Amino acid sequence: MFVGKYQNSIDSKSRLIIPAKFREELGGRCVVAQSLDKCLTISTLAEWEKFLEELKALPRSNPEARMIRRYFNQSAATCDVDKQGRVTIPQELKDYAGITKELVTIGNIDNIEVWSKENWEKDAFAQAGEDLTAADINASEIAEKLEKFNF
Repeated sequence: MFVGKYQNSIDSKSRLIIPAKFREELGGRCVVAQSLDKCLTISTLAEWEKFLEELKALPRSNPEARMIRRYFNQSAATCDVDKQGRVTIPQELKDYAGITKELVTIGNIDNIEVWSKENWEKDAFAQAGEDLTAADINASEIAEKLEKFNF
């Protein structure tokens, strides 16, 4: 399980150092892909395969289902984790997430999210055009809205 928040950076060779607490679970290979938010996700191969099964279950006859399948698969890159715990992030993914130097890396239970520091501060908790921060979130209110999902 991936949990926690870390401040880190990407080096001049587009390498991100995976926080030490995440390395063992991640293993030697991972999948880096764009998220629905302006960040990247890093998944274990097993978690990515589960996610692909969910995408595969979507009806091919539905244009939106085909579009969301393309959205995730076109961006996905299988990457090696080197001996120093670094992953090279492809330029296209860096551009998508607005990654230049400073990062916020968070554990999101079954994957890792990588945010540019700027996008994290601006967008991570934004909703419906509102500028919110983590301190502004009413978790109890949100949990009530998620009851229909058995939360």
